Amino acid sequence: MNKLTGPAGLPATLSVGEVAQRSGVAVSTLHFYETKGLISSERTAGNQRRYARAVLRRVSFIRVAQRVGISLADIAAALSALPATVAPSREDWSRLSAAWRAELDERMAQLKKLRDTLDDCIGCGCLSIDRCRLRNPYDKLAREGAGPRRLLVKTEA
Repeated sequence: MNKLTGPAGLPATLSVGEVAQRSGVAVSTLHFYETKGLISSERTAGNQRRYARAVLRRVSFIRVAQRVGISLADIAAALSALPATVAPSREDWSRLSAAWRAELDERMAQLKKLRDTLDDCIGCGCLSIDRCRLRNPYDKLAREGAGPRRLLVKTEA
């Protein structure tokens, strides 16, 4: 192992293209993650990004957390508690995902309620029918006028 290679002779750092290919994430997404402080890179003398191998697990961590509905702000807060140059471990994921469990449980309950009451919705977008229990109980928005009241953009005259 030397400065150019890591364990088992693998490259110590990866280019943005290599990270994109290995992680299945677009280069633009990696740049976005970097601007949000979720991942970091170093620059070569030629100003090219080089990522530590640990970034692959961080990207996976981000993608899985996003997939279950965790916001990037919450993911950033969680990752800020971890060393930036070390791949998150199974224990890290377990601890951080436990902190998200209550929020996910609440969101799942909301989605179940939506699923169970969705058949009353006519799907028009305004949800201002008299039986809508989701967004306009007892058709309160009717007092404001006709049409999709929540979707109308108020303009100054």
